[in-house]
Amino acid sequence: MVSVGTMVWLSSELMFFAALFAMYFSLRAAAPELWATETAKLNVPFALINTLILVSSSFSCQIGVFKAEEFKPRRSGGLFKFKEWGMIEWFILTFILGAIFVSVQAYEYAVLVSEGVALNSNSYASSFYITTGFHGIHVLGGLIAFLLIIGRGMLAKKFGHFEATGAIVVSYYWHFVDVVWIALFAIIYFLQ
Repeated sequence: MVSVGTMVWLSSELMFFAALFAMYFSLRAAAPELWATETAKLNVPFALINTLILVSSSFSCQIGVFKAEEFKPRRSGGLFKFKEWGMIEWFILTFILGAIFVSVQAYEYAVLVSEGVALNSNSYASSFYITTGFHGIHVLGGLIAFLLIIGRGMLAKKFGHFEATGAIVVSYYWHFVDVVWIALFAIIYFLQ
């Protein structure tokens, strides 16, 4: 039931992001010359590295889900024996990667603002910050969810289906956020 509810909710999130994409393309169609000058200010290699960080977090998240499905909440060996990590360790790694992504995005915002691309500068800047900002808020929501699942895993006397289901539905959300970012990244940084 929780999985179905999560999928229905993610469908509404998909519609939300579709509206943001429609806004972006509408504004872009109205001022193509503005997009040509402003996109030149983006640091594509920097954003690509940040994208790879977020995508790699999807892999660590999924390994954590596999461990949750095996009812293995904690590591059974040394800290650097990755094969023996449990869900908690993989989700902590996912959290760290997600936090790095948000931090790098905040740094990118600061650089763009210093170059005169502020939220109220023009339609390009507004659409850039609104689309990437709402995505960043969703990433922060995912990070909070990971903390809740990690805490639940640490406090569970017996790790079972209830805890594993929580980990699985958080992974649905995280993978959704990653896929949305890949689309945003392709549209904002590569589509000329």
